[in-house]
Amino acid sequence: MIKRAKNILFLGLLISFSLKAQHNTHDYRNEQLDKVITAFRLPPAQGAIEFEDLDKDGDPDLMKYSLPNGINVIWIDDDDDMTTTDLEGDMDNDCLLVDLNQDGKFGSEKDLNIDWSDEDGDGMADVQCIVDNGFINQKGKWTSHYIWFIDNDKDGVLGYINWDNFLFEGWDHEGKANFFTDYNGMSTMLKVHISTWNLEQLEYNWENPFLFYDHDDDGLTEMAIRVVDEPLPYTDKADDLKSWSFSKKISYVQMTFDMDNDSEPANELDYDMSLKFMNGKGYDYTDQIHEYKNIEGLAAADYLFDDPRWRHTKKLVYPDHKAAYTLTFDRGDWGSCWFVFDEDDDCHRWERVEFYDNKDPFKIGAKKGGLDHNPQADPAGDRGEWDEDFSGSGQLYISPMDGRLHLLGAETGYWRIDQNATYYQGWQGWRGPNLQPEDFDKAEPNLFGTMKYEDLDNNGYMDFISMDMDGDHIFEHTVSLLDLGLDDRGDVFNPARMEYADYRKAYEQMADKMWQNALDGIEKAKKHGLNTAWYSHLMHPRSSREKYNHGYWLSFYLYKDFLAVAEYRNDNQFKIKIQKAYFSSDWKNAW
Repeated sequence: MIKRAKNILFLGLLISFSLKAQHNTHDYRNEQLDKVITAFRLPPAQGAIEFEDLDKDGDPDLMKYSLPNGINVIWIDDDDDMTTTDLEGDMDNDCLLVDLNQDGKFGSEKDLNIDWSDEDGDGMADVQCIVDNGFINQKGKWTSHYIWFIDNDKDGVLGYINWDNFLFEGWDHEGKANFFTDYNGMSTMLKVHISTWNLEQLEYNWENPFLFYDHDDDGLTEMAIRVVDEPLPYTDKADDLKSWSFSKKISYVQMTFDMDNDSEPANELDYDMSLKFMNGKGYDYTDQIHEYKNIEGLAAADYLFDDPRWRHTKKLVYPDHKAAYTLTFDRGDWGSCWFVFDEDDDCHRWERVEFYDNKDPFKIGAKKGGLDHNPQADPAGDRGEWDEDFSGSGQLYISPMDGRLHLLGAETGYWRIDQNATYYQGWQGWRGPNLQPEDFDKAEPNLFGTMKYEDLDNNGYMDFISMDMDGDHIFEHTVSLLDLGLDDRGDVFNPARMEYADYRKAYEQMADKMWQNALDGIEKAKKHGLNTAWYSHLMHPRSSREKYNHGYWLSFYLYKDFLAVAEYRNDNQFKIKIQKAYFSSDWKNAW
């Protein structure tokens, strides 16, 4: 028995060593891959705790101690409730300073500062500021964070710090999309990857803001808007560190929607469609001022910071949940609109369904010049459309050619087919070495079908479809709605007059009509003696999503079966009838 136990232990060690050896052959950025237990808190004090009374009122204002790893921290008591028996600061109105590079400074280069503010006096922080500094001589972007989180739904969740490496890790999560950072529910994030001392004004931001909407109060997100004020190079003769200034104009807006509201535990984020407005003058938002009464810090502690300005911020300027959507349409001056729909329903990204680029439909891979040139885009499975002259004003319509939502005014569109979501798109999508746990064995398709949509008569509605359904990069089948005598127009939806409930209604309308048309196709097929039992798997939809998806594919298979009959009979007139029925989404009244 002892020998057998030793053998089992030895085998376990071999397996463990083998797995670790295999894992170490890759250089993955995400440290979740190496974690056993997630540390959700700052480690406790190691050794003595020192207190300092800055304002000489008899109680401490600073708490200083070392962590088990030797890093020193300071807590600033901004609400004057610290006592000498405390073991750490509080997370309602205090500020934490971490001397990450252990140079004896706490608010300087490569240090981490986190500030909490309780605005309504209920003892819970409503606002959190994370300042993750870069090097003092680094004036560029992407090496630091200046972030504000606002907890609109009062769930206590704000930004997440990986306390093993003391870095903001906004992408860490459990399961598919249960993020530790507050992307679920109703929340606000303002973020720029520039150190504060390089910014002219700290009331403004780059992602200004990133808004998450919980329209049904279920703690999950049904809609998100990313509003961007792109920073511009800036020169200050009095301070050569200041190198960036915000334009105070929103230069582009991205919005995304969970059209069927099917998010739930274990499927926390499930966006279906995104719109992007850009290439215009945007809009001025300097009147979108938000005053905060408690985010200003203790002035006596300013000496701890190379740039204490963010500690004295009393207002932030950004369009909030009520204003951001409306201002996009009421004030926005846009030159183009992009659209993407997640046809294989595999997107669990926290930001949005990511956009395809209007590039080569057959080239695949990040930065390879294809539709998925954008590294965050799904390699296959999404449908992208582009209105480059904004002739459609960002409006949508349900096309008779396929029963789906399309972008009004789009000149071109492509659907890269991943019928069964074989190539899963996780939250991140940065394909390459920066993988996440769900992407550990990520593969990209070598073979995929492609559909191209064009508006050849320039009336704003797609009327010409090209199909490559065997993946050979040749469109072997084309159909013109105009040549068939079909109307290319459909029901129009204007986002400027829509609320989230209207997007839900549009999806339900689309899914119901698509499913009913498929049922009509089944009846038509039976009358013609076609065996529809082949498609039993598609005939029992259990959700709106399955009505939408199964209805589309069931109708497509019937279309192909009818065409096979027409070819067998050499009946060109029947073939035309079939095409008219299929591309008008009307099997019932076709013949």
